Amino acid sequence: MSTAEDFKKEGNNAFVAKDFQKAVELFTKAIEASTEPNHVLYSNRSASHASLKNFKEALADAEECVKINPSWSKGHNRLGAALYGLGKYDEAEKSYQKALDLDASNKAAKDGLDQVRATMQQRSQPDLGLGSMFQDPNLIQKLKTNPKTAEMMKDPQLVSKVLQFQANPQAMGTQLLQDPRMMTIMAVMLGVDLTMGGDESSSAPKEASSDKAQAAPESSKKESAPSKEPEPEPMEVDDDKRKAEELKTEGNALYKKRNFDEAIEKYDQAWNLHKDVTFLNNRAAAEYEKGDYESAIKTLEKSIEEGRELRTDYKIIAKSFSRMGAAYHKLGDCKKAIEYYEKSLTEHRTPDALTKLRNLEKELKKKEAEAYIDPEKAEEARLQGKEYFSNSDWPNAVKAYTEMIKRAPHDARGYSNRAAALAKLMSFPEAIKDCNQAIEKDPNFIRAYIRKANAQIAVKEYSGAIETLETARTKDAETNNGANAREIDQLYFKASQQRFKPANANETPEEAYARAMKDPEVAAILQDPVMQSILAQAQQNPAALEEHMKNPAVFKKIQTLIAAGVIRTR
Repeated sequence: MSTAEDFKKEGNNAFVAKDFQKAVELFTKAIEASTEPNHVLYSNRSASHASLKNFKEALADAEECVKINPSWSKGHNRLGAALYGLGKYDEAEKSYQKALDLDASNKAAKDGLDQVRATMQQRSQPDLGLGSMFQDPNLIQKLKTNPKTAEMMKDPQLVSKVLQFQANPQAMGTQLLQDPRMMTIMAVMLGVDLTMGGDESSSAPKEASSDKAQAAPESSKKESAPSKEPEPEPMEVDDDKRKAEELKTEGNALYKKRNFDEAIEKYDQAWNLHKDVTFLNNRAAAEYEKGDYESAIKTLEKSIEEGRELRTDYKIIAKSFSRMGAAYHKLGDCKKAIEYYEKSLTEHRTPDALTKLRNLEKELKKKEAEAYIDPEKAEEARLQGKEYFSNSDWPNAVKAYTEMIKRAPHDARGYSNRAAALAKLMSFPEAIKDCNQAIEKDPNFIRAYIRKANAQIAVKEYSGAIETLETARTKDAETNNGANAREIDQLYFKASQQRFKPANANETPEEAYARAMKDPEVAAILQDPVMQSILAQAQQNPAALEEHMKNPAVFKKIQTLIAAGVIRTR
């Protein structure tokens, strides 16, 4: 069964949502359910009635509010607003003044009093005989369809000004002269064409308006502004809410001192006094910091549930989901943590939550990969892959070696073996990538270098293949005493031959030179000033070239030029 506090809370929500009729109904139920007369409930229902322009009912509730608590300044605000709405300006002035006598800092009362006095002064001024012209109920529509005023009536502020003049003709005087568009509207209403008479006549009203504006003191300008009905004040902050906020402040201070249990107690007291999910979120933060992640999750679940009922701002709901994600992360449940960060982003997208989600997804992927590692099953997959390879079943060999890599990601053999199967399927770029992975895992794995060079030759990356084989030769000499030297040399010769293979057997030296120059490496060697000097010396003294070739870098370049056919040997 709902209590008076429940109905009051729902009424406040309806008022904020501008559903004033529902707010009236809910505050009525709150008044009926209340065991004792509550001045705040009558005040809130008075505000709801005033928003519906039901000023008689608003006045009755305001009078009851003041009767219950005569010393409550804001009750006299309600009385003043209702009397103002009924046009009882003298009484409204007294009510607002009474509110200020009780509380001089009551801003709403001060604003209300200023507005009442401004309205009273405006009503004392003549309307210059213009009031009757604005009484036509179809005035706005006529002005919108008139060619002279149709365009300017697209301005909502101008339309609002005309409507204000309809409601209060006394406010037209100064405002009429300050806005040239109003002069055009007046001319249309009077049937006068302001364009007649030349430029001088059309400029006269502007000059008059300017003179009057400069002569008028600031206070008179303010008083001549059109009056409007006061905005309904927000719901009153009752004592329970004020005390709850004080308790939250005390809890925050304890939280900063890391006295989490005491802070939690303060947040609980605040929640019991006034239902605001911020108190629950703060409690969850304290539970999180003390390491009680499961309790934090339960508190946040309640925060989200209550927040939905209270129509709490989606940003606060998002924060609750985000904190649940953090708590689950601390408990080691990455999947749950990801789920709640995703929910947080659905409510409100923030860079912080998005970054945490992305990091968690990477962490989960890494954990799943680590959990899948099993050396025994990796060996089973390797043997299975070997069998498929022997039977020329390359696709299944690739699948088996992929399983081996997942089960033993640090074993270079898995990548190298898969590269061999991929090469059989003519997937040379993928084979090269796998060989690079194998070399990264084990820089001394010579078989990976050889398979990479084969794939590079297949895709005509001859220069790259030669570099790979040179590295392989060095590594093989260091680790295997040159056990693979013959295979490496054969591949090196093949790559060199293929790299500069002539287009036809009868190629002339000039044609060979032109073809060789298309190779970037050959072109760079021939453009190198040092090499140009060495080659020039070799033409004069061939023995000098042998001396230069003792330098490994020069030797390599000379060998490249020989393979390219630029230097011919007999």
